[in-house]
Amino acid sequence: MSSAEQQAIINRPEPVSFMEAFLYWLKLGFISFGGPAGQISMMHQELVERRRWISEQRFLHALNYTMVLPGPEAQQLATYIGWLMHGTWGGIVAGILFVLPSLIILMVLTWIYLVYSEIPAVAGILYGIKPAVTAIVLFAAYRIGSRALKNNLLRAISFAAFIAIFAFNIPFPYIVLIAGLIGYIGSHYMPDKFRAGGHHAESKNTYGPALIDDHTPIPEHARFQWNRFLLLLLTGLLIWGGAMSLLAMQYGWEGTLTQMGWFFTKAALMTFGGAYAVLPYVYQGGVEHYAWLNPTQMIDGLALGETTPGPLIMIVAFVGFVGGWTKALFGSDLLVLAGICGASVATLFTFLPSFVFILLGGPAVEATRHDLKFTAPLTGITAAVVGVIVNLAVFFAYHVLWPNGFDAVFEWFSALIGVAAFIALFRYKAGIVTVIAACAVVGLSYSLLPN
Repeated sequence: MSSAEQQAIINRPEPVSFMEAFLYWLKLGFISFGGPAGQISMMHQELVERRRWISEQRFLHALNYTMVLPGPEAQQLATYIGWLMHGTWGGIVAGILFVLPSLIILMVLTWIYLVYSEIPAVAGILYGIKPAVTAIVLFAAYRIGSRALKNNLLRAISFAAFIAIFAFNIPFPYIVLIAGLIGYIGSHYMPDKFRAGGHHAESKNTYGPALIDDHTPIPEHARFQWNRFLLLLLTGLLIWGGAMSLLAMQYGWEGTLTQMGWFFTKAALMTFGGAYAVLPYVYQGGVEHYAWLNPTQMIDGLALGETTPGPLIMIVAFVGFVGGWTKALFGSDLLVLAGICGASVATLFTFLPSFVFILLGGPAVEATRHDLKFTAPLTGITAAVVGVIVNLAVFFAYHVLWPNGFDAVFEWFSALIGVAAFIALFRYKAGIVTVIAACAVVGLSYSLLPN
């Protein structure tokens, strides 16, 4: 054994216990601000760079898979890494803890919103946080792009994806399909351009050996087995079918909670490209078809979703809470209980498919990790997603800096907060939570100044 190999063994992190992983996923659930881009960047910084639980190549491979699935990719990535480290229960715990704190916080904030309506202090805090979130998303695009876009061809794919969604409003699933097709064709004619982790030796020098490294054997629980596949599939279907049957028997098929279960199941299967891709569908159903909430409440819910931890698609919990409250499911004296039930049903049916996709597909993804014809399409998709993340940052910036349109006043103070937040992240390596908290204080202070 060479001295370099001996040193790598010495420097490899100690095995991670289930409880240690549990505590990390719980912490992440409370601090995962910044939308999917910010959350993915946060996990990369903590799990790849600092703790070295997983190598960058395997992290990106898992990320590639979650990007092509419907559902919240950051929550699915946490589920995948938890599953890879500690099996099925590791994945379930990681995925639930990624969502549970957000659900609790959002239910409390929604109750405050419905009871107290307009609170100037809250408006000031949101004013400061929104440009910070914009800066976090832009910085995350830089961090992921600097690692994923290893050559000019991948950069061109990323730029083309940005133009496609920004200028031509091409639906995200089409962008994913085209990018994957380019990657598949490229694996035959330009294989070197689509090899994931082509410069991974550099990252080893930067971060050191990982607990789950590039060449760490696939653990037994991550190997494909038909009996395990069928058991997990049957379990997922039984949970979904059982929950829907109970709701239908208790409230009837046309009951509010039953319709929420059915509607958010369909929404979960349409969330390619993250929450913003499915928001029009949720708006159309929640506001126009079912009248669970009004347009103003939907916009306010999006603001809450942007500024609370957890995936942005958690806005479904807001819709469910307001819907249960508005419909007074259990009478006017139990509005809070109705809201909690609505939020819980919306969350369950939105996230259940994500667990099924990860636990069923994970073994196949691990088995094809070194097969270029499978990895090249995912590499192309990752490149495209970087461009889509930049578009998300532009979308945020527009609504933060020109909240009433280009014809209205430019929010120069929001711009200053956003620039300062980006400099803090990029130049001074400030933590995301620190930046969020500082910008919230600045926004609150600014709102208290006399006009």
